[in-house]
Amino acid sequence: MEFASTVDFAQAARTLSRAARRLGLDAPSYRCPPRFVGADRTIRRRPDGAVVSVRVKGRPRAAVLADMIEGVVVANRLVTPRADRVRTDLWQVMDRDSRADSVPGAA
Repeated sequence: MEFASTVDFAQAARTLSRAARRLGLDAPSYRCPPRFVGADRTIRRRPDGAVVSVRVKGRPRAAVLADMIEGVVVANRLVTPRADRVRTDLWQVMDRDSRADSVPGAA
């Protein structure tokens, strides 16, 4: 299933950024689409942080989320085993967030 809109992408970006900061990591900025034609994900490092660009159009939601999560790992230069723990933690956050969105009145 694709993201329904850029609003969904923005919500996922906010959720991942908050979760990354709670884990003591730098939260990258997110944008779409990447500047490079044909790229699904790119990352630019800047003095004030990293920018992760993700192609959303025509891609499954899970693929977009995977690229966004991997952007946190790459932006923070994480290596195993911490990288694996962070990925797992971020997937759990996104899973909880999607379940909360599916329950009427949950916020």
